[in-house]
Amino acid sequence: MKGFTFRHHGADSARHIVDHLVEVYLEVYAAEGGEFYSEQRIREQLESHMDAPGWGLVAALADDVTAGYAYGFPLQPSTRWWRGLLTQVDAAVTEETGSRTFALCELLVRAPWRGRGLGHALHDEILADRSEGRATLLVERDNVTALAAYSRWGWAKLGKLRPSWPGAPELDALILPLGPDRADAARPLR
Repeated sequence: MKGFTFRHHGADSARHIVDHLVEVYLEVYAAEGGEFYSEQRIREQLESHMDAPGWGLVAALADDVTAGYAYGFPLQPSTRWWRGLLTQVDAAVTEETGSRTFALCELLVRAPWRGRGLGHALHDEILADRSEGRATLLVERDNVTALAAYSRWGWAKLGKLRPSWPGAPELDALILPLGPDRADAARPLR
């Protein structure tokens, strides 16, 4: 995307910029209140998530200023991701192998760079070379802007979910097929 440089980080290099990642997160969610959007919770989330095998982050830079970032990791068989699912789904849908589903945990764009397609570019950049058959993410149910964007980008709603974090809102769990077998990717494992 013109005007932006995308920098990829694994957990080791991202640990050196955690304070900056937290700063961007707090800026993006400044209007939100409560423990779920607190500095302590995002630090705990980052620390926990960075320990996941295959964790990766893409930062978008505009003149060496972080305009936004996205990160995620493949869900392992022991994942807690699907705990708190409020919608009944076939158990096979939430069965994870470590290579089936990529969890897109955060996709953030700072205010000065919104409305330029950067969110979509970050989305595509982090998912571009994934080997998993599908991706999942969680989005607040009243975030109509994000839900509309994800729908345009091919995501479908799986159900409702409330994470175990204190003060977590009820979220929509979305699924996106990845790779050449996009039509088959969301089907349950057999």
